[in-house]
This record gives sequence, structure tokens and C-alpha cells, in this order.
Amino acid sequence: MRRQLHLNLFISGKGHHEASWRHPDSSRLPSTDIRYLQGLTQRAEQGLFDSIFLADQLAFQGGGAQIGLEPLTALAALAVSTKKIGLIATASTTYTEPFNLVRQFASLDHISNGRVGWNIVTSWSAPAARNYGYETQISHTDRYAKADEFMEVAKCLWDSWSDDAIVDDRASGKYIYGNRIRPIDHKGNHYSVEGPLNIPRGPQGWPVLVQAGSSDTGREFASQYAEAVFTAHMQKSTAKAFYSDLKSLVKSKGRSQNHCLILPGLSPVIASTESEAKSFSEDLNGLADTNEGLARLSSRFGGTDFSHLPLDEPLSPEDFPDPATVESARSRTEVIVGVVRSEKPTMRQLLSKMAGARGHYVFAGTPEQVADLIEDWFLHGVADGINLMPPVLPKMLDVFIDEVVPLLQRKGIFRTSYEGDTLRQHYGLERPDNIFE
Repeated sequence: MRRQLHLNLFISGKGHHEASWRHPDSSRLPSTDIRYLQGLTQRAEQGLFDSIFLADQLAFQGGGAQIGLEPLTALAALAVSTKKIGLIATASTTYTEPFNLVRQFASLDHISNGRVGWNIVTSWSAPAARNYGYETQISHTDRYAKADEFMEVAKCLWDSWSDDAIVDDRASGKYIYGNRIRPIDHKGNHYSVEGPLNIPRGPQGWPVLVQAGSSDTGREFASQYAEAVFTAHMQKSTAKAFYSDLKSLVKSKGRSQNHCLILPGLSPVIASTESEAKSFSEDLNGLADTNEGLARLSSRFGGTDFSHLPLDEPLSPEDFPDPATVESARSRTEVIVGVVRSEKPTMRQLLSKMAGARGHYVFAGTPEQVADLIEDWFLHGVADGINLMPPVLPKMLDVFIDEVVPLLQRKGIFRTSYEGDTLRQHYGLERPDNIFE
């Protein structure tokens, strides 16, 4: 079977540009109106996307334009208003108990008939830590140590029911085989969980496991557990290096490289001519708030104050903390400092890049140019698909589906119809065997 491109729609606020909410083409529905999410998800399903993805924040952080519904709750509503498209929600291993979260994802997998994925994160923000009773952030190392143990518990809980545990034999009066359900009796450094789960194994066995960290520790975690990886790059060269490195790590764990898909973020402004696309992008950047951009950059670097730096003089890596010392979103700080090192932008230019998609790849051009870019990345060892991050919603999603998707189909790299019913089938992933069988 010919390798096929995977498309995920990342829904965030009124679009991924930080000023999208001010643009006349953005939706007037509140981000907390479920009809807004339903409309976007149904539109993505019309475009034959593999999946949609909802991020999450565990604290209120400035501005407010990116606020939205709690992802797991929202997925339940999206599951019953769609039929085929995969549904991925973010949930933290840092501030959640395994039994509760595993039960929620198992429930959603049943509700959606096997279309759910979990974006696994280790929450890094200091405000989030304080919301959960911690006076300081949990260190980067400790967050991933908890996450490793969390994943072992999660897999055991999902597998605590055999697939044939429910017999539902009304004639004999037997509903379940009790010997096909077993406790997990886990006792570790961070969690003590007896089990079993109190809901049967889901249609997919486990939800599709997704991960988004790109630090050294994040890559190691992804190579062990992730079946799809969302990654941020502002340059093709770093995306290609990441792709090669992670695929090698996956192989070193004895896993098939085809069972860990890599989907870098792409935020395209699309118009009939390149000049129109660039004009649209410039207009968007003109709506952005410099102080808000500086605050967001500061949060990425653990609260570092950048307000003393001139806006229109070239930056250098020395203007930023060493990413290795940052306990927050380390992989994103590495991306930012890498761009500063190679491109030497001014602070104003860097904030414009960040305003577009917070460190993901931004591009302005025609539908043909966008399709060619995606094809190039897909065919030359940069991506297995794209995590689409429209700068303005629903405008740029509509343009992408109407004008870019047909070009990708004509190139023969994207489906013309759904061929499966579950997210695992869309992604070409195997259903995991029960580890207790």
C-alpha cells in the first residue's frame, strides 16, 4: 500500500495567530460554545482529516483569547456529532491520577466507537503547579519520571479486562467471565493502584498515544510510548533532523518506525497570490500586541524578563537563558534559540514569528505553494503528515480544505475517502495486544 499523508487539525481559540480573534474573518461564536468546535470538527471530517486535536492549559495565562472548554469534556460532544474523524485530547500526567484519566479515555473510546487519542503532556507552567498545590514547578526530570510510571499503570489498567470478558449470555445468566478481569497490583515510586479498571477495554484497546515534547527527555519518552508525535519547528532543517533522530530512537526500542508518526505543525496563510497571502499575514501581525508577545515569550523561558531588549536590534543567543536550564517547555525554548542563532532576527521579528504559531512553521503563499511544501516535507524525510494550525478559524481551514486538499489528492498522497472507522485505522496503526494475554 502506498504511503499516505496524515492530516490533523489543531483547534485553538479563533485560530493560531495570537491576534486571530481581532480579525474580521474569525468566528464570532465564543470558543466555549460547543457549536464552534462541532462546526470545525465536522468541516475537518468533510476534508477527510485523520483527526482533530485540542490542547489544554491548567492555568489562566494572560490575554484570554485562547481560552476554551476542558478537552475531555468537549470530546464527548464531538464524538456524538461526527462519524469518522479521530478525536485527540490533551491531558497531563503531572497533575492527574492514572485511574481517573484511564477510565475517562476508555469511556471516550467507547462513546466514539474507537476514534480517541491522548496527547500526553507533562505540565510545565508555574501557575499550573500552584493551582494543584505545589509552591514551585516540578522539575523537568521528575515530571518525566512520573510520566513513565503513569504510562505503565495506564497500559495495565486498559488491559485489566480481556477483550472477551463480557459474555452477556442471558440464557445461562452469565454476564462476565470474572477470570478475564484481573487487578494490576501496581506499587511504585509515585503511584499505588490495585485495579482492575471498572470499564471494559475500549474498541482500540488503548487510545492512540500522542506526544508533543521534543527535548532529549521528551524524545526518549516518545520513542518508548508515542504512536504519533506533534512537533514544533521554525525551520525545515531542524524538522528533518528531528524526524531522523526520533525514527532511529524508535527503532532502537524494537518498535516499527511506521508505528510512530511525526506530524510537525504548519500554520499557512493561503491566498490566490503570494502577495495577497503576505499582505494578509502582515495585517494579522499588525493586530498583535507587543506586550502580550513579550509576556508569552517570558513564560516560555520560566519568567525571564525580555522587556529591556530593544525591539529593532538583532538578537543573539546570549540574550536568552540556556534552554538546558529551563524547567518549563524546554523543547520550545531550544527552537526559539536555534532560530535566533541562525537568523539573528530583531525582537520585533521574533515576536511576529511567535505570534503566528508560537514556534511552529509559518508560511504565506498560494494553495499550490502550500501543497508543494507539504509534499516536499512528506517525501523527503521531514514528516509523515501535518499538524495543521490555521492562523484564523474557520477562514483558513475552509481555504485549505477547498483548495489545498484537492491538490494533495491529485498528487496521490492523500486519501479520497475514509477507508477505516477508528483513529488507529486512519493512522495505519495496529490494535495493541492485551499485555496480560
